[in-house]
Amino acid sequence: ELIAARRMNIPVIERSVLLGELTKQFSCSIAVSGTHGKTTTTSMISMIMIEAKTDPSIHIGGILKEIGGSTRVGKSKYFITEACEYVESFLQLKPFLAVVLNIEEDHLDYYRDINHIKSSFSKFCRLVPDNGYVIACADNSNVMDVVKDLSCNVVTYGLNSPDAAWKAQNITFDANGNATYMLTFKGKNMGRIKLQVPGMHNVSNSLAAAAACHSIGVSISDIAKGLKKFGGANRRFELKGIVHDIKVIDDYAHHPTEIKATLKAARNTAASRVLCVFQPHTYSRTKALLDDFATAFSDADKVIITDIYAARETDPGDINSSMVAKKIAEQGKSCIYISQFADIVDYLKKEAAPGDIIITVGAGNVLKVGEMFLESCNKSV
Repeated sequence: ELIAARRMNIPVIERSVLLGELTKQFSCSIAVSGTHGKTTTTSMISMIMIEAKTDPSIHIGGILKEIGGSTRVGKSKYFITEACEYVESFLQLKPFLAVVLNIEEDHLDYYRDINHIKSSFSKFCRLVPDNGYVIACADNSNVMDVVKDLSCNVVTYGLNSPDAAWKAQNITFDANGNATYMLTFKGKNMGRIKLQVPGMHNVSNSLAAAAACHSIGVSISDIAKGLKKFGGANRRFELKGIVHDIKVIDDYAHHPTEIKATLKAARNTAASRVLCVFQPHTYSRTKALLDDFATAFSDADKVIITDIYAARETDPGDINSSMVAKKIAEQGKSCIYISQFADIVDYLKKEAAPGDIIITVGAGNVLKVGEMFLESCNKSV
């Protein structure tokens, strides 16, 4: 029913009511919230719980190939889902365990400001019963503000905070940018973790997943096995193909913080240059976060901006992609605006060289650029 509701474009709040009713049917519903990282972390928890043979039911905002889609129907007490803050839809849920990955400014077409967003997350966390758990990122001050007075069990994790209970120590990265680290809990070594997804942001996501699963009794062994088997969700640093020794990657990142993390991961794996094609998502987000977008592309060598993906909005006439490109160029970054996907492909075919990474970034249909590039190059081989 949830899949059908999404396909029929039933409003978010109505879908969330249905999702909320589902969470009430399970004694251990796990809801993953945050401005970014929800799909990846939900997928990591899902892989761990499957490895632990808990037979969970799952609802993910993206495609997880290991379950053959975005949903899985299990027969146990466990239900794992994303918890989206847009229009406060996550307040319809009934989580036993809530994960709060980060709290930043976003969805400012609905929220007034960061304090309004924090208030909503506070309400969400207070849905957890006293014997339940909130897994909180200690690196994010907004998250820590929200969880400081909760009556339930609060378990922290972090890469930088000295007060975090769960940490990653001795982090190393392989040639693909995938991390290996020592997982620690309250200073105790818990074992080695090997990831199959790149970037420091995914180390943080994996800490959240480990903390969540350990809190409900999953062994460290199963946590390590599940994380090692997780190869990424669709549109999350997804390798689309390689042609002429040029890698084409696609990522759903559409918030400045996400873009920074994604491009840093690309930089760490690139043999040569990083060419980024960015499609801003919604006029309201683009306008509200314009200055943040301007500084989000420091790890790209060249940036191509295409038209704003309107999604649910109509063009207000006071923001456009040329303005985004100008802001980025003012930071000293090589940045151009190209409207049509076909013209972007033509530009990339002239510009890209062996060893480069082309990465399409955005929550709209920008992934088509990479697919068109691969198809065009393969035809000319």
